[in-house]
Amino acid sequence: MIPHQRIIDTVGIDDKRNMDKDQNKNSINKVATIAYLTFKHIDAIIETAINLRDRLLMWLLSRTGCRVSEILAIVVDDINLASGVIVIKHLKRRIKLSCPHCNVRIGRKNKFCPGCGKEIDEAVKEKLEQHHRRVLPIDKTTSVMIREYIDRGGPTNDNGRFLLFGINRFRARQIITECAQKVNLPQLLNPDSGRTHKIGPHSFRVAFTIRWIQADDSPESLKALQLHLGHKNFTTTMSYRKMDFGERRQFYDKINWETNSDLDT
Repeated sequence: MIPHQRIIDTVGIDDKRNMDKDQNKNSINKVATIAYLTFKHIDAIIETAINLRDRLLMWLLSRTGCRVSEILAIVVDDINLASGVIVIKHLKRRIKLSCPHCNVRIGRKNKFCPGCGKEIDEAVKEKLEQHHRRVLPIDKTTSVMIREYIDRGGPTNDNGRFLLFGINRFRARQIITECAQKVNLPQLLNPDSGRTHKIGPHSFRVAFTIRWIQADDSPESLKALQLHLGHKNFTTTMSYRKMDFGERRQFYDKINWETNSDLDT
């Protein structure tokens, strides 16, 4: 168990704050905001879970990088513990809009058809469904946790399908938010927009992405990451790569400012 968890369990969050001030300990809550969750943060959050289900939920989010909707859609038959893999099935629903005069595809804001030029009073709507399937590896620790959870009767029977987690997205977000509040982590700051937001399921997906890139940022590794996350565009994958000031400073310090040879050419 992480020492941080013992403090929370025994004396509570308020008392922990006082102890940190009195003893001048190094805490993970030293700044008002952070750019992203590290796995030190995530492990501290997971340790506050009050049951195996919540612990496994957050563990899978952080160790697979999946969307919360994908995690909640996992059924027991999607898991092969012997091979160490999980099959992720993702369904995307979209609405296709087209011109009622010439059937050319249009956007939501189009008032005139780009094909025939006629004014559009009401577009023709067509529901589209895209089914995606990914096979993701899992490590031995994750396999052991899943096995224990299944043996304890954790999965929920949903009309003959045994869902790994019988909860909805709202409850999943609530679990993560409550656990994060117990650890008293600062809010996340988006370096691109400058906006702060609370810790949620997507924060675990971003943390997974950053951990992967920090371990190996070769072209082959980044392509594997894109496929792992299920992104159609590589730009989407790289948008998850957040940097705090410390990381940006390291790149800045690598620049040789003592020479201006590039200016002389």
